[in-house]
Amino acid sequence: MASDAHTWNLVFLQLLIEELGFDVVNLGATVPDEMLLEECRERDPHLVVLSSVNGHGYHEGLRVIESLRGEAGLAGLPVVIGGKLGITGGESAEHIDDLLSAGFDAVFDDRPEAAMAFVGMLGRLSGRQVHELR
Repeated sequence: MASDAHTWNLVFLQLLIEELGFDVVNLGATVPDEMLLEECRERDPHLVVLSSVNGHGYHEGLRVIESLRGEAGLAGLPVVIGGKLGITGGESAEHIDDLLSAGFDAVFDDRPEAAMAFVGMLGRLSGRQVHELR
């Protein structure tokens, strides 16, 4: 996300996703939208994971998903978003619905159950069981 300079969440996610057997390209913090689009065009990923810690994930996510869905070659790319999506934490159901309606395939806010849901989704994608991660 362009405004988010946090990196620990990205490293954690990379390690977690790699643990499930996926190859990960971590674009790092403060990724401009155009760079994300270029990387997606070039790499043709199976899944894009956007993570936010600074509390601007909701607003930036809406902008980013509009750009991704607006590209013919990226319109069907699976994209999920998670983390601290708003400044108060525990994103509202309305905001989660907004993000899903805008085109995200899944939204995982900063509640513990959302983190487990994310791990479960990755486990299903990899064919591994979640208990293997514990």
